[in-house]
Amino acid sequence: MEEIIFDDIGSYPLPEGISKEWVQNAFKTRTEDEKLFTVINDAFQQKVDAGVDIPTYPQYQDMNEQFLRVIRDSSCCDSPFEVKLECSRIEELEAIEKVAKAYKERVGETLKVRVCVTGPTELYLKEFGGTRYTDIYSLFAKSVNNFVRNSMRSAKNFKIATVSIDEPSIGLNPELAFDENDIISALTSASKAASKWGADVQIHLHSPLYYNLACQVPTINVIGVESAGTPSYLELIDKKTLEDTDSFLRLGIARTDIYTLAGIISEKYCTNVWKDQQYLPEIVSGLETPATITKRLKVYYRRFGNLIKYVGPDCGLGSWPNQKIAFILLSNVAQGIKDFRESL
Repeated sequence: MEEIIFDDIGSYPLPEGISKEWVQNAFKTRTEDEKLFTVINDAFQQKVDAGVDIPTYPQYQDMNEQFLRVIRDSSCCDSPFEVKLECSRIEELEAIEKVAKAYKERVGETLKVRVCVTGPTELYLKEFGGTRYTDIYSLFAKSVNNFVRNSMRSAKNFKIATVSIDEPSIGLNPELAFDENDIISALTSASKAASKWGADVQIHLHSPLYYNLACQVPTINVIGVESAGTPSYLELIDKKTLEDTDSFLRLGIARTDIYTLAGIISEKYCTNVWKDQQYLPEIVSGLETPATITKRLKVYYRRFGNLIKYVGPDCGLGSWPNQKIAFILLSNVAQGIKDFRESL
């Protein structure tokens, strides 16, 4: 059996007492970096402690504005929508250097990290909607590539082993006006640096309807599918297409649709668990347990075998009620994977 790697999508609950508004302002002003970096590092360390093989820095910024505010800044661009390399920074990666350095000193190995960048399609749709300007679309792709390129060359105490291009609108947004060749070209450009530097390149889709487009992108080798919450998505994936294009899968083996999960518990106890939170832990002690996760992975493995390269939660955990329950979910995934390996 090929190695199955445990990664996570990125977002994570904030600690008690820290608001989204404070975080947004801290990123904007950069006047409280010590406190901000502590918040980021503590959450990132939890992912490492939970057993995530290749953790993503905790995403506390808006997935679009994090990149668009730089792209909109004329002082940061060589030309409109094309960001200068030196301005293409992901602040969270600067923050986690501290955790990565401590990890290297303690374990004797370089920590592998996953970077998630918002894809050119998503950024373009946010700015221009359904209007089709292919030249601007390609500039967004080049800017995304610069964010990745600068991140990879700037990393000191960790290795960026996986880069994910987040494209939730492909297959879902009816405003998407670009044809297949436009999308393939943009995704190729956006992931060029990651592929060149030897990272696995994932695409994170919220619908696998057009996964075959990503299979045609020579620089993308892993297709992400949110399969725990919607197992029927796997019916859309043709194993032969993956084999013919040397593509692998990143499958969700733990549900992250917290409102649906909470609804199940609320119905069971005839209460509102968001108000009566004593029952919330049952989401990870009774629903998304290691046994449930192992069972899912066994089903997926029987179908796709060694084409499964990455597994983890379906999506981010930013909307989960607190860090404790999010940590338990990640720990359950780690245990579920361990139990799966031991069962083979």
